[in-house]
Amino acid sequence: MAEAIDALAAQTLPGLQRSVKWGMSYYGVGDGWCFCVGGFAGHVKLMFVNGTALDPVPPVTPVGMGKSTRGVELASAADIDERQTAEWMRQVTSVPGVGGKKR
Repeated sequence: MAEAIDALAAQTLPGLQRSVKWGMSYYGVGDGWCFCVGGFAGHVKLMFVNGTALDPVPPVTPVGMGKSTRGVELASAADIDERQTAEWMRQVTSVPGVGGKKR
């Protein structure tokens, strides 16, 4: 599932950057990180930093990832809505990410 999300991100976002932090894959374009993917027993979490700014807002509010983070929990690759996920990826890269250079 994580590989499918990674491939979708690479296909959707030119200039995609990747990093691993706190055991999760983080993705960004330009300065800062915009979303992350983590594998857990039985599911994969796809979380969008500043997810409250997305339309529609993703349904899951994760614990301990910030008040504006939202995402989805996926139990199988069939649960990935590629159209909606790609749209969220495009939207979230248009708002400031986290961890980038201060301006």
